Amino acid sequence: MAVETDTERAIFVEADDFGVSVTYTPSGGTATTIEGLFDSDFQEVDAGGAVTFAISVPRLLTLTSNVSNAAEGDGVTIASVNYTVLSVFDDGQGMTGLRLEKQ
Repeated sequence: MAVETDTERAIFVEADDFGVSVTYTPSGGTATTIEGLFDSDFQEVDAGGAVTFAISVPRLLTLTSNVSNAAEGDGVTIASVNYTVLSVFDDGQGMTGLRLEKQ
């Protein structure tokens, strides 16, 4: 069981501080505006050759209650850039991560 409440977790992802405003659209559903933490870190990939390369790995962390039925194929728009949800990671503590692919 999580120690924090949704109200406390929402402070962490507020667009006024560390978070961003996001349009989340479940497949076949209605778009809603939520807030979350967005990053697009680079990940090293070894393709079996002598040289590795890096790829961008965009992710969004938000309240589970914002995306309680999130699934592959859902849409996310951040700063006018469209993404598709590739995978969903619920941490069991009230936060959910969405791994995204830029469209």
